[in-house]
Amino acid sequence: MSSKGSQPAKEPAKAGLRVGVIGAGVMGSNHARVLSGLPGVSLVGVVDPSPSHRTRAMELANCASFETLDQLLAEGVDAVTIAAPTHLHHEVALACIARNIHVLVEKPIASTVEEGREIVAAAQKAGVTLMVGHVERFNPAVAAVKQAIAGEDILSIAITRVGPFPPRMSNVGVVIDLAVHDIDLIRWFTESDIVEVQPQLSSAVAEREDIALLQFRTANGVLAHINTNWLTPFKARSVTVATRGKYVMGDLLTRQVTECFGFKPDGSYSMRHLPVGHDEPLRAELIAFLKAVRSGEIPAVTGDEGVASLEIATQCLETPSRPAATSPARKGPRRVAG
Repeated sequence: MSSKGSQPAKEPAKAGLRVGVIGAGVMGSNHARVLSGLPGVSLVGVVDPSPSHRTRAMELANCASFETLDQLLAEGVDAVTIAAPTHLHHEVALACIARNIHVLVEKPIASTVEEGREIVAAAQKAGVTLMVGHVERFNPAVAAVKQAIAGEDILSIAITRVGPFPPRMSNVGVVIDLAVHDIDLIRWFTESDIVEVQPQLSSAVAEREDIALLQFRTANGVLAHINTNWLTPFKARSVTVATRGKYVMGDLLTRQVTECFGFKPDGSYSMRHLPVGHDEPLRAELIAFLKAVRSGEIPAVTGDEGVASLEIATQCLETPSRPAATSPARKGPRRVAG
C-alpha cells in the first residue's frame, strides 16, 4: 500500500500495562471483558456516562467504572481502547494522545477524514502507538483467505455483508457502519490503494442508506465488489477471491474456507477445505495492539490505513450515481423475430 503507517512509539511501554476502556456499549463491554483476562494487563476501568452501560461492563469484566474520562485518566493509564460513538473519537483520542497514552480507536477512526488525519498527526508527534480497530482482519477465516491468496495474481474480490436492521440506532448508514470493514479488507488483500469508486446507494427504510452496492478498482488492477444492506432477515458474511490460479471462498460466520484449484481444459478442478483457526477476533486484535505498545513496532492496522479506508467510504457517499445511457424511444411495437 502507499500508506506507510504511523510512527512507532519512542519508548516501548513497560511489560505490565494499565489499560482503560472508553465507551461501555456492546463493543466497549467486550473490550473490557477480553482485557480483564489478558496476562500482563491491569484493567483500570471503563468510562461511560450511562449507569446501565457501566453496570454491564462491570459485571462482564469485574472492573471499576467511571462516569467521565478525566476520572479514568486520574487513575493513571498507559493505554486506552476507544469504543465510544464515532463523533467522539476525535476529541477523546486527542485528549489521550496529549497525555502520551497509547490508543486503539474503533473503526471508523473518526467522523471525517480531516479529523482522522489530525489524530494520526498527533500520535506521530507524540510518539505514541495508534491502532485502528478493523477487527475483521483478525477473523481466522479472513486470515486463511489472506494466506491462500498470498503471491497470487488477484483478479477480482466479492464481499457480502448483510443482515437485519440493527437494534441500536446510529447516525451513519451501511457504508460507514458495515462496508468500511470490507474496504479495509480489499486494500489489505490486494496490498494496493483503491483508485476508482462506483457506488449505488438506496434508502429503503432508514433515513440514511440501508442498501449499498459498491464497485472498486485498485491501483494494481483488481476489480472488487461489496454488497451490503440492513434488509436481509439474517446475517451473512462472505468473501470470494478469484486469482489466475485459484478461486477462494470464505464464510466469515461459519469460518469455513474452501479453495478451488488445478483448473483443467475440460472444466474439471480440485477442491479442498483450508485449515482455519479458532481465535476470538477481538482478543487477537487487542493482543496485537498491546504487543505494538510494548515493542514500539508499527501496529497491525495503522492510523493511516484507517484514514485511507474512511476516505474511500466517504467517497462512496459523495460520488453521484450516473444515469445509464438510454437509446431513443422506439415508436410502435417491436418487431418479433422469426
